[in-house]
Amino acid sequence: MNNSTKLRLLLLFRLTRTLAAGLISVAFPYYILTELHYSAFTLGILYAAATMATAVLALLFGYLADVWGRKGTLIVTGILLPLGAVLAFWSAHLAFLFAAAMLGGFSATGARASGGAGGAGQAPQNAAISDLTTMDDRTHYFSQFTFLSGLAGAGGILLARVLGGRTAFLAAAIVSAAGIPFILPLKFPRRQRRDDRLHANSRKVIGKFSITGAINGFSQGLIIPFLIPFFVLVYHMPRPRMATYGFIAEILSSFVLLFAPLIERKIGFVMGVAVSRGIGAVLLVLLPLVRNLPLALVVYLLTPALRVVAIPAQQTALTAMVREGETGRALGVSQVARLSGSAGAIVFTGYAFGLDDIALPFYAYAAVVAFSLSLYFRLFGARPELRPE
Repeated sequence: MNNSTKLRLLLLFRLTRTLAAGLISVAFPYYILTELHYSAFTLGILYAAATMATAVLALLFGYLADVWGRKGTLIVTGILLPLGAVLAFWSAHLAFLFAAAMLGGFSATGARASGGAGGAGQAPQNAAISDLTTMDDRTHYFSQFTFLSGLAGAGGILLARVLGGRTAFLAAAIVSAAGIPFILPLKFPRRQRRDDRLHANSRKVIGKFSITGAINGFSQGLIIPFLIPFFVLVYHMPRPRMATYGFIAEILSSFVLLFAPLIERKIGFVMGVAVSRGIGAVLLVLLPLVRNLPLALVVYLLTPALRVVAIPAQQTALTAMVREGETGRALGVSQVARLSGSAGAIVFTGYAFGLDDIALPFYAYAAVVAFSLSLYFRLFGARPELRPE
């Protein structure tokens, strides 16, 4: 089996997960807020618990992907998302919902395309893509995977127009479980056994990405999980209508990803992050300042695209700066830093929303993004060298 075929099978596995993740991203907050009538603070605690669980699992799976193997790790991560969805379908008891959110990764801190649900599987998936690609085409494949996964996530969001409540979780469980067989025939290149300790240069690179990832994760945790709750609480948006807007936003963000290789070639990943996330922060500040539904919807539609457009180039940069055989751990540690930063921010915003202080998290988001962008330039420079020392 050649690498192209392996990449296609890996893509099919990823598409089933992101389809399920798109459905969950809309169904879960509506289920908690409008059907079970829990508070925004309770939703925030659920998201925070899921985020911390995903961080711990991401670190474990990133390590296992390097020292145990890509295939076995992918299978284990593939089981967790449908298991979490089954638990949410099985019982509406808060204890079961916590277990479901933690196993399934219902944290809403990341794009569906890169693991917004079931996010603990992101590191081994990206490590597997790195194994099957070269430096010359890696950003292309990262962007293609993220683009097509975004389309699948958009399809899942659109399903939320007709599927809600417990039924949505049953559908998500079936769809995500259907992707596991695609992993079974895969074989990955054998890597020479290395010392389990990371190389000094890899530790340095991972440290830089972990610092920026933690700050970026904190900013994401302030706003991203609460964009749909914002429209539920402020504009009382019905679920079918919200699903339509979420579908459009996901389609836009998916097509923008096709420009990722061009962005990497022309301005590099640091400038790509700075421009896209800087514009996004300015737009998001408008949401609490101008209570205007059409304007709010325009910002909502653009936000995912601005947030994800530089991700493929950023993933390529990290995998290129560490040594072969260390990518799983590098991606896992980076994800842990991002998710750990998100958890506290999620609780803060849930508490603020519960007190009807809707504006404060948006102002905090803009300030944190400005700080994080200054760190990118300080730690990496405008055009960092993408070869391991």
